[in-house]
Amino acid sequence: MPRKSATPSLADRNAAEGGVAAVDRALSVLGVFSAATPLLSLAEIAVLTEMHKSTVLRLLASLEHAHLVRRQPDGRYALDAGIVRLHQVYAASFSLESVIMPALRELVALTQESAAFHVRQGDRRLCLHRVDSPRPVRDHIRPGDLLPLDRGAGGRIITAYAGAAGALYARIRREQVAVLVGDRIPEIAGIAAPVFNPDGELLGAMTLTMPTDRFKADYDKPVMQAARKLTHMLGGVYPPPGKD
Repeated sequence: MPRKSATPSLADRNAAEGGVAAVDRALSVLGVFSAATPLLSLAEIAVLTEMHKSTVLRLLASLEHAHLVRRQPDGRYALDAGIVRLHQVYAASFSLESVIMPALRELVALTQESAAFHVRQGDRRLCLHRVDSPRPVRDHIRPGDLLPLDRGAGGRIITAYAGAAGALYARIRREQVAVLVGDRIPEIAGIAAPVFNPDGELLGAMTLTMPTDRFKADYDKPVMQAARKLTHMLGGVYPPPGKD
């Protein structure tokens, strides 16, 4: 049984109402790292969080497993790449929202279908922003939802520009658009086009989804135009079509 301290830790004194104590303590561990203290020993973390070293060690094991901290060769700990990934999602969500959301609204106003912007997150894609179709029958993806990379127009775009082999992905890179019916869900059709950053690398996928009985192949043109316009508004560069 873990030893309970007679003195409440920093996390215990600032616990979230209705929250989970272990999560509060893990976040307390992350909170002691800063630009001034990027590397900390187990003993230093225990002092700063006011927790027993045995408790801190268990928390560090979970955080290390999630790639939020890493143990250095000298035994000290530092924040790991998982923090960078979360920061990238945060930065993309808030710094790009004022540009992306109007572009999605414009596409929805033109087509009356649902538009979204997806970015890669590990082995899946994250719906970062979304504007629903005004029509009552539509798919119901929400911002924050994680979807597969190997199904759906948005996922196919992200996979294609990660260098995936195969005729489908070669065609997507050549045409710079994915037009698919029933690829993720039989009742849903999707069209997606890539959005690029200033280095000409993929930033994300602009997607338009609709029930299959409302699918119009010529919606590929407004989706591609919207993706190009968004790329330019974000200071990005649209590369020439792939030739593979």
